[in-house]
Amino acid sequence: MSQTRRLAAILAADVAGYSRLMGANEEGTLEQLKALRRELVDPKIAEHHGRIVKTTGDGVLVEFASVVDAVRCAVEVQQAMPERNVNAGADNRIELRIGINLGDVIVEGDDLYGDGVNIAARLEALAEPGGICISRMVREQVRDKLPYSFEDMGEQSVKNIARPVRAYTMSPAALASLPAVAPRVEMVKSKREVSELVTPATPRLCIVVLPFANLSNDPEQEYFADGITDDLTTDLSRIPDALVIARSTAFTYKGKSVDAKQIGRELGVRYLLDGSVRRTADQVRVNVQLIDAEGGVQLWADRFDTDRANLAAAQDEITGRLARTFNLELVKDLGRRIEQEGAVDPDARDLVMRGWAWYHRPRSATTLREAQGAFERALEIEPGSVDARIGVASVLAVTLANGWSRAAQQDQARAELLLVEALERDPKRSMAHFSLGILRRFQNRLTEARIEHETAIALDRNNSRAFHQLGLTLMFLGRPEAAIPHFEKAIRLNPHDANIADPYGGLGTCHLFLGHLDQAIELLTKARAANPRLWYVHLNLAGAFGLRGDLEGARAGLAKAIELKPEMNSLAWLRAYPGAGDQQYWALYEKTVAVGLGRAGLPEE
Repeated sequence: MSQTRRLAAILAADVAGYSRLMGANEEGTLEQLKALRRELVDPKIAEHHGRIVKTTGDGVLVEFASVVDAVRCAVEVQQAMPERNVNAGADNRIELRIGINLGDVIVEGDDLYGDGVNIAARLEALAEPGGICISRMVREQVRDKLPYSFEDMGEQSVKNIARPVRAYTMSPAALASLPAVAPRVEMVKSKREVSELVTPATPRLCIVVLPFANLSNDPEQEYFADGITDDLTTDLSRIPDALVIARSTAFTYKGKSVDAKQIGRELGVRYLLDGSVRRTADQVRVNVQLIDAEGGVQLWADRFDTDRANLAAAQDEITGRLARTFNLELVKDLGRRIEQEGAVDPDARDLVMRGWAWYHRPRSATTLREAQGAFERALEIEPGSVDARIGVASVLAVTLANGWSRAAQQDQARAELLLVEALERDPKRSMAHFSLGILRRFQNRLTEARIEHETAIALDRNNSRAFHQLGLTLMFLGRPEAAIPHFEKAIRLNPHDANIADPYGGLGTCHLFLGHLDQAIELLTKARAANPRLWYVHLNLAGAFGLRGDLEGARAGLAKAIELKPEMNSLAWLRAYPGAGDQQYWALYEKTVAVGLGRAGLPEE
């Protein structure tokens, strides 16, 4: 088996005093540990995009693409443990020790080896029961990103590691002093409300950027106002702990006179940002106002006069003002637009805006061709443009994934080249990692696809499309339970997405794999209603109906799927479809969808 290397955040956890607990009450301890993993540890790992590498009787080894996610996961697990032990006696309390390291690891299949893993295990042993111990590399990465204080333990000599390891610890007392963690967004499980998302705690900055009005005399400048709205949405997503509603949902309010309180209730946000753009030749005036959605009152308003060449600096000033208003700290790289776009020809930037305006329309081969044309022209004008590279590659990746490419090999090669070039220039572009993840999934390189989408989310916690694609990738990896919260998050961030059928379809399929037929049928029916042109939604719905014994519904769904995709004429064709999943996925598929489709009349060959 071939070996590769990569940088990863490794979390190692074990149970303090495991042998004593087992000796005192073996069966009771095992039941407690199973419940602990099922109810707390595994859901937290999935919530923070971790991958369980291996488990032992008393421990677990987890890989994270983001060290910030690893530390957040550890803190939230340890914060929840005292409540679980509240009724336990001193002799049967389960207390965890957690160690986290960031380092180079050797990858062999699904397993990890090397000093990066070994150091995490040694740090775990240094942690107090109920505490966390991290390496210097981890502390350097999270010190300005997370509000956690770790005590310096100095250099520690540990077993089988040549050099001393600098360690930092957080004690149980320090963890207890941290603010309580808000509960996750959950899906209501009743049949009637299966698709309604509950948000028990609204983040401090929960906001929607409404489409800016185009006050220019030329209606052709609409795309320019839309582009400024897009950029502000992206930049606000970089504010720590912000929840920003996705662009496509925000644009469903475009041109409508809707009360601020109503928008706040519908989207579950506290604040609205809206404004207008007036462009005369190269001069641009942007008016912005921040509105309290609960009271419907204006909190502040401002005007920014600039020209196209300095537009990025004006946008940063707007987002900076927002950050100061909420006493939040912008991430360090927020000023990258000024540095990277300062030398970009405004005409090229103009074309990039046009490209994204086409890209975000309801998906079709035609709209994607228009988007690609704009991005290609931008790249001709400004050959060094990172944005144009990402734009062209994003269109190619989506075109491949939807089966619309007429030159698949050439499109794959070009998308790969453009994304590599873009990430060499700026590795922190969420959209570049997102598009590379789509490309990797199309190539059935699913583990790499997962890592790319996790990286995209780490860079932009409000990238609803990346959450959807991560859920899809985990589903194709045969992990429907891990996929479900990512589909739910995508829907929460973007409830009015023009392509909302996709996350509903993926969510329904996951519930189908898990045997939740009523939920699966409701979600897949919702996906079908949102976009009746998706053949695979009809297909999976047919499988669900077939499993439930509704042969009439199953046959109707299968007939519609074949009408939309005539070449889809057997299970063998489905198994050969690009990016169609790994062995675990097909094991689930054969037990559920394939059985239902067989009852509906789909042949094997």
